Amino acid sequence: MQTVLSLNNVSKSYGSIQALKNVSFEVPEGAVFGLLGPNGSGKTTMLSIILDILKADIGSFEWFNQPGSPATRKKIGSLLETPNFYHYLSAVDNLKITQAINGRGNNESIDQALGQVKLLERKKSKFSSFSLGMKQRLAIGAALLGNPDVLLFDEPTNGLDPVGIAEIRELIKELSQQGKTIIMASHLLDEVEKVCTHVAIMKRGVLITAGPVEEVLAQEDIIEVAAQDLTALQLALKDFPGISSIKHNEHSVSVFFPAGAAQPEAINQYCFNHGVVINQLIPRKKSLETKFFELTND
Repeated sequence: MQTVLSLNNVSKSYGSIQALKNVSFEVPEGAVFGLLGPNGSGKTTMLSIILDILKADIGSFEWFNQPGSPATRKKIGSLLETPNFYHYLSAVDNLKITQAINGRGNNESIDQALGQVKLLERKKSKFSSFSLGMKQRLAIGAALLGNPDVLLFDEPTNGLDPVGIAEIRELIKELSQQGKTIIMASHLLDEVEKVCTHVAIMKRGVLITAGPVEEVLAQEDIIEVAAQDLTALQLALKDFPGISSIKHNEHSVSVFFPAGAAQPEAINQYCFNHGVVINQLIPRKKSLETKFFELTND
């Protein structure tokens, strides 16, 4: 699989504040790559660097295995800030201005982009008449002008209500299915988990982890176990071999193992041999939200 973007030890400081510190990772072709981190973690700085808006202090990056060039830049569409269009102009007229500024696409590609974001029927409506979700979709339409191979979005669902968030989520899925590579910074972890194939988690300018979402979440196995007598169950499980840790709540016990080490059948047999009858045994996957807070909390 071709590498669309590679960062090599990228660092950036603003005076005494280090926004990025030796960040390296790769984005494979066709990925929906989520860039996660608390406020101040360096996400927007990184996006600005790879779009040549900012210059890194040290380190380098490559698009499509070659240094940046005007031809390469034409393959990338971006949405970095809140949609900024003329409120008194129509959707199509706003995109004509965008097209004239960035030089990507033509009148035909404007209609194509409006169709992709499901605004073609509203092409002559004024921007001021759009809902927040429609405004965000128009901004994504602007990024689609010229049919770029890669799309960069900074907080694409920021400020939207649940309906608007769902609309953007489905649009991102559709664009991915069309073969676009998508890089998106977001703080909505549940949304990232629903659409992203890969993820990078950052904290204070440092890359904590990066890779396919399933690999990032699969650093340990979790088995949720329940029985009529939870106290007896917990006492029995504390001596089960290979356990990393045990956590319990009001209704069940969660047993943690190193990745690939959990054996549900062995747990069931072990508890039965120790006089505890299990009435629930479910393999669980740690949520991205849980993993994120584990990695970024001090």
